[in-house]
Amino acid sequence: MSASDFWDDNENAQKVLKDMKVLKNKIDKYNSVKSMAEDALVLSELIEDENDAEEMAQLESELMELRKKNDAFVLEMLLTGEYDANNAILSIHPGAGGTESQDWADMLLRMYTRYGERSGYKVTMLDYLEGDVAGIKSVTLLFEGINAYGYLKAEKGVHRLVRISPFDSAGRRHTSFASVDVMPEINDVINIEIDPSELRIDTYRASGAGGQHVNKTESAIRITHIPTGIVVACQNERSQHQNREVAMKMLVSKLTELMEQEQKDKISDLKGDYGQIAWGNQIRSYVFHPYSMVKDHRTGEQTGNVSAVMDGELDNFIDAYLRGKLNPGDDE
Repeated sequence: MSASDFWDDNENAQKVLKDMKVLKNKIDKYNSVKSMAEDALVLSELIEDENDAEEMAQLESELMELRKKNDAFVLEMLLTGEYDANNAILSIHPGAGGTESQDWADMLLRMYTRYGERSGYKVTMLDYLEGDVAGIKSVTLLFEGINAYGYLKAEKGVHRLVRISPFDSAGRRHTSFASVDVMPEINDVINIEIDPSELRIDTYRASGAGGQHVNKTESAIRITHIPTGIVVACQNERSQHQNREVAMKMLVSKLTELMEQEQKDKISDLKGDYGQIAWGNQIRSYVFHPYSMVKDHRTGEQTGNVSAVMDGELDNFIDAYLRGKLNPGDDE
């Protein structure tokens, strides 16, 4: 067996194992929904002739939970994109506005971290650049878990905040913007050739939230793909070599995503369908004042419970977006 044959077989084996894991997850969830439905049916038969108010209330509660789980299961079955089952890499960048936008980006960081924890994903900070006064200039997170990209891709776009600024001594209302970019983590089995001569690799000192140095050596890595202008960075790992490996994996993921979208001729505008981080491009608005509301402008989904959303309760917005995109009658 040649070396190429060995690697081909190894790649195929990895793909089969991944597919098996995804399929097992779907089967387990199906069995869970089926078991709940059977339990509810048995309970309904037991109380059919008794008209017991307490048991009726219990049945109603179980049916509500069953519907919730069934809806989530049906939605997951519609996630059939090539990379939907993959881990997700999410980046946040503030728009113009200095401290205001940088603080908003930090609020989004907290929101998505909470969402990841609530959803059972492992969330790892790959890169972090602290703001000048408060907040952040940029951050990149890795969400590890089945269908992380399938769900989080709904968050790609410009997010708008309206609030009374805590940084304005006059107590005036401010509008801030931040962009969220989401891409799938592509496994090493994807074969993309990158010419080393087309890469610019910079090293710098890694730093964490609050300005504390992770180490005193230049272990953090920033890689620029010169032909496309794509920039990826990683400072989470302990060594420069490990950070380089993770950053290269991120670069491969980004290049693969762009190839999938057939947008090589538009790579210079990497923000894609959300353009500038400003008015007219937002996918969602978060209004803290003069009223409380979060509204998704793509689907019309909205809620007055802003605190819950900022604590990571994004399921309704993500579900509404995905159901619209995955509708068989949709053009996409």
